Amino acid sequence: MSPLKTEQTLTARLKYAAGLGLFCAGLTALAIPATADAADTNVPDDIKWTIPFGVGGGTDVWARFFAPWFSDYLPGEPTIMIDNVPGGGSINGANLFAMRAHADGSQWLGTSASTQYPAMLSDPRVRYDYADWKPILATPTGGVVYASPSLGEDADSALQALLKKPVKLAAQSPTGVELPVLIALDMLGVDVNPVFGMRSRGEGRLAFERGEANIDFQTTSAYLSNVQPLVDDGKAIPLFSLGVLNDDGKIVRDPTFPDLPTFNEIYQKTESKAPSGNAYEAYRKFFASGYALQKLVMVPADTPEALTETYRQAAREFIKTDKFKQESAAQLGPYTPIVGKTVSAHLEDAMAIKDETRQWLVTWLADKFDVHLATR
Repeated sequence: MSPLKTEQTLTARLKYAAGLGLFCAGLTALAIPATADAADTNVPDDIKWTIPFGVGGGTDVWARFFAPWFSDYLPGEPTIMIDNVPGGGSINGANLFAMRAHADGSQWLGTSASTQYPAMLSDPRVRYDYADWKPILATPTGGVVYASPSLGEDADSALQALLKKPVKLAAQSPTGVELPVLIALDMLGVDVNPVFGMRSRGEGRLAFERGEANIDFQTTSAYLSNVQPLVDDGKAIPLFSLGVLNDDGKIVRDPTFPDLPTFNEIYQKTESKAPSGNAYEAYRKFFASGYALQKLVMVPADTPEALTETYRQAAREFIKTDKFKQESAAQLGPYTPIVGKTVSAHLEDAMAIKDETRQWLVTWLADKFDVHLATR
């Protein structure tokens, strides 16, 4: 080959190498953000799910139902380990999670109304803040207030009787699951003499069946399995349901009880106006956090958003399958889990209580039940 040809060939090769180098450098630069995104969505091999209740309780059973579904639908099928940390009615486990949880997606928390309510009531034992967490999924429930047929032969006559004489309700505590029901009955003008100290709503129902209470309340699953037979036998009269939240955050009729009016409807009919004011705000907030969002899957707020969305998308996928719908009916009742931004919006609204509403609640609990909340 001539010297000229050799020089031309060498020059061409050098230009090609330089161009290839620039091309590769460009690819590398483009790949850096992609690698970062991939890291953000890298699901950990092991996920520890803190359940601040004992083994065998309602929230524990709920988590153990959901764990294999999440595992099967998440990339890499991670191992999800349930870590039961009971104590303080869920406060102890939630406090530990708040102090120790890492924001790499490897640690989840399961909460319940028993976790939400103390935070809303500023319980001095609480060391967690819901603003530090964000939800993956929520499972709602509903509930029905019902009365003894000794009060009337139908709902209208029973409701009229409730307004004329004191009634007894067997309850757990004034700041527990019955709180929104107690507020609702008080708003209607019902003179309730609650007997506190029941270990469960089931004990309250048994007191009703024995005639020791003439009004009672049960969540949907317990109502369908244990109270509906009483209704069918003429031993209980359903009065109203708590309803459900729609996507706009408004309380509407519970699809499980489409023929039952909500508390809002009963109030409108009785008072000829829509419920409002601090009492209703307190009712609405505690209904939302205790029923519409009864149980929640939470992660630390600074968990990468891409990873959070991966968890949410897995939930969206499995909750629409026929198999999940069939299996969840027995575990969750007739309600569909809520995922994503709707949960965040409802939760943020529920947990934010205005000072005047909280002051009303402090005064009401003290006057009605001699319960004194910590002041801020």
